[in-house]
This record gives sequence, C-alpha cells and structure tokens, in this order.
Amino acid sequence: METIDKIKQQLSENPIIIYMKGSPKLPSCGFSAQAAQALMSCGEPFAYVDILQNPDIRAELPKYANWPTFPQLWVEGELIGGCDIMIEMFQAGELQTLIKEAAAKHKQDEA
Repeated sequence: METIDKIKQQLSENPIIIYMKGSPKLPSCGFSAQAAQALMSCGEPFAYVDILQNPDIRAELPKYANWPTFPQLWVEGELIGGCDIMIEMFQAGELQTLIKEAAAKHKQDEA
C-alpha cells in the first residue's frame, strides 16, 4: 500500500488521530507530550501513530498535510494543527468541544 493511501485510510478510520513522536503514555518529545496530554484531558478515546516507528509516514505526511512539523492532530479527516494550536484551543475550551462532538458523532455512526 502506498504511504499516502495508508495515511488516508488512517484518517478515514479514526475520527480523532494524532501523529506524534512516541505514544501518548511515552512521548518522545516535549511537543508531543504536551499535545497528547491536552488530548487525553478531553476524556475521549483517540488513535495515534508513532512517526518514529513509521518513517514513511513521517516523510510523507508533512507534504500531504502541508504542515511541516509534528505532532499533528486530525479530527474527522481535517488537520487541526500542532502543539501550539492544540494548547491554545484547550485553554480556550475549544479543543474539548471539538473532540467531544467528533467522538459523539462517531458513537452515533456505530450505533
């Protein structure tokens, strides 16, 4: 499978997904740690991809997303942004709303 197809499949199968260095419980960089912490604080399940274990995705995703850095948060196939944007949204209460709405919509789809 082409890397871009793999990325598109991950985005379509996971309403909330973060591409980061390491995992939410064991992040490998400070930005990924902050972003994962904000996302976990929203209280909804989410998927993640460790780009350190997936060099192909690490190379291709910035081109596909037109966003050069990691972490990257995607909600319902749309790039939300990186660590700074996530923290700003979290502090404003916007991230929690976005994540809860996406999770609720996904639960309805499964029902």
